[in-house]
Amino acid sequence: MSNSYQIKDQNATYFLTFQVVGWVDVFSRKTYRDMIIESLQYCIKNKGLLVYAYVLMTNHMHLIVRSATGNLSDAIRDFKSFTSQQILKEIENNPVESRKDWMKLVFHYHAKFNKRVASQQLWTHNNHAVELTNAEMLDSRLNYIHENPVKAGWVDEAIDYVYSSARNYADLPGLLAIEKI
Repeated sequence: MSNSYQIKDQNATYFLTFQVVGWVDVFSRKTYRDMIIESLQYCIKNKGLLVYAYVLMTNHMHLIVRSATGNLSDAIRDFKSFTSQQILKEIENNPVESRKDWMKLVFHYHAKFNKRVASQQLWTHNNHAVELTNAEMLDSRLNYIHENPVKAGWVDEAIDYVYSSARNYADLPGLLAIEKI
């Protein structure tokens, strides 16, 4: 595996992308989106994760983050591991999940190619980590994150999308307490 797009400086600020395997639209359901928000809240409170920006799309999420403890890789690993377990369990036990069989098939298929995963895989291994080393990079990624739902055609204004930090930056109530840049 290439060592580009890896978290090298555990104290630096990074733009990260977490993608669901096979681009499965897991987060088209509110239940799973809310599990992500709750897990981020936990990591902020208990793992020293500093979230500066985020957006949760149907099959991926973008974040600008840093670790207050100097251990960003561990916080990200724990977040992805926990959310994977919880979401896969919820899919399995959700009696109204109409896509259950298809999603399980995709998650099983992708797990076959990953030695670290037992039977199902939710997230891809790569976090597409980009260290944000200057204000221009930071502003560019912040704008990219907030404009994602607009470009997808879901909302006309970034602040109208609830699962994003755009509301926080407009001094409106958001789902997640973040650190503004």
